[in-house]
Amino acid sequence: MMKNLALLTVVLAIQSFTPVWAFQPVKTMIRGGRQTSPRSTSSYNAIILKMSATGFIGLGIMGEGMAACLLSEGVAGSEENPLVVWNRTGSKCAALVEKFPNKKVIVKSTAKEVVESCGITYSMLSTPEASKIVFEGETGVLAGIGAGKSIVDCATLAEADMVRMNEAVVAKGGRFMEAPVSGSKAPAANGVLVFLCAGSKDLFEEIKDNGLTAMGKASHFFGETVGFGTRAKLVVNSLMGTMLAAFGEGIALSESVGLDPSKMIEVIGQGALQSPLYNLKGPKMIVKDHAPNFPLKHAHKDMALACDMAKEAGVEYSVIEQAEKMFRAAREDADLNVADEDFSAVFEKIHKQSTSEFSKKR
Repeated sequence: MMKNLALLTVVLAIQSFTPVWAFQPVKTMIRGGRQTSPRSTSSYNAIILKMSATGFIGLGIMGEGMAACLLSEGVAGSEENPLVVWNRTGSKCAALVEKFPNKKVIVKSTAKEVVESCGITYSMLSTPEASKIVFEGETGVLAGIGAGKSIVDCATLAEADMVRMNEAVVAKGGRFMEAPVSGSKAPAANGVLVFLCAGSKDLFEEIKDNGLTAMGKASHFFGETVGFGTRAKLVVNSLMGTMLAAFGEGIALSESVGLDPSKMIEVIGQGALQSPLYNLKGPKMIVKDHAPNFPLKHAHKDMALACDMAKEAGVEYSVIEQAEKMFRAAREDADLNVADEDFSAVFEKIHKQSTSEFSKKR
């Protein structure tokens, strides 16, 4: 028994912490169009996975907090299971290493190297453009994929983008799961995101009680068809944007007819309309505090994708569409320059388009 364990350790070291099931023929991992992993439910394979390095690509507004949660919760960061990271801006990686001096964090020079070094790699990139470059580039994610590699993509992209990435990963013998998140900067840092997942069920089962639990308060699996997680995320974010635009108009109306906006936010919070979104954003909106937790340009991107989805599905979406137009106008307003501010900055566009005396003097 001891000899077998020693041999196992050597094999893992040689393969840069790649799980043993990586050496199984690719045909054993793809059955009937579904992604599977040999012995994925066995205690043997669970032991192997615990000994694997964990990867994280993208340490921006969201990724920084998510990676930190993996370290602080002990999911990664040990000598046996280091956290292997890469970010387009290298200083973010250095900052993470400095923040966790007692954790094993390995910084790689390319996304490809991260994937090659890890059994499971999480990715959280800010835009579809960035995701495409990092995924498809010569030194990108796909270049590092082989049998036994797993990708968990947490970005919010178009459904077609997720489907394309899934097909590319599976074709090279890997596993893929989309896991866009509901939540912004603070929930990411505090480990209370909500994951909306679809793709490899085996992969979901392997990480739901460790990685996803460390980074979130809930994880939902919408099936093995990639794209359903993205659909769920776009529904959530289109509703959130629509709610905030309507709330902004309500507060602007309150201010313009002489009502105390702080008192109105209190009133709204005491009835059926109460919402954590309103309670969090309202007090900051009335004092023009739009420090970014969820940048307006990203919120608009999600609302535009949701409108496209609604149109293709044949669903009436005029309310969402009007909110999307308001966010688009705010994003494109060069004088306001709020694209990189929090999405609550749509409030500034609402006042700019208003003709009330209050709005003019504000």
